[in-house]
Amino acid sequence: MTYRAVFFDLDGTLVETAPEIADAVNDTLAYFDWPAVSQTLVDGWIGHGTQALLVEALAHVMQQSVPKVRQSAHLKDALPVFDRYYQNRCGTRSQLYPHVRDALAHLRAQGIKLALVTNKEGRYTQTVLQVHQLTAMFDAVVSGDTLRVKKPNPSAVELHLKKWGVNQENALFVGDSSIDAATARNAGIAVWLLPYGYNMGEPVAACQPDRVISDVSELMNL
Repeated sequence: MTYRAVFFDLDGTLVETAPEIADAVNDTLAYFDWPAVSQTLVDGWIGHGTQALLVEALAHVMQQSVPKVRQSAHLKDALPVFDRYYQNRCGTRSQLYPHVRDALAHLRAQGIKLALVTNKEGRYTQTVLQVHQLTAMFDAVVSGDTLRVKKPNPSAVELHLKKWGVNQENALFVGDSSIDAATARNAGIAVWLLPYGYNMGEPVAACQPDRVISDVSELMNL
């Protein structure tokens, strides 16, 4: 298969961001005198954007349901606090996964269009990309608040396939979760998943991707 466009997830795919996300969550919880949560719990909450993650954290420490927390004053109070802490933490303990920079550079040299599609809010996405010097690697960046919808809605993929004149059979999504797999399937494109990211504690093979790859260096054989 000849791929002319590759779409990437960010957290757990290109950059390990979970440690600094956990730091920001626990900073926020400490501010309100709530108990800290473990890294393992935070890993399992990553994927739907930081607001959804904070809702899960509050539901856990307050022992309340997620729907109840979404409607609570606690969430309204915690959101700006988390935003401040995460802006400060963003890029402090994250790191690129192996071979990421080389793989992206190789794909660009081949003339393949590259897009980042993440549910992370744009202000955090840009910070992570800038800290790790990845911004210039992408032809497009779609964050969780760029469009009215986010993954697994396929709009970001469909929009750029049309813009670039690329057929579905010539596009690939590379991610680490069932959300990424569903996004690719909804868009009608192939999906390869990485096993080391954040898939809510489930093995990525259960998502039935077209391939499970050990790391992004395998993209250099496209």
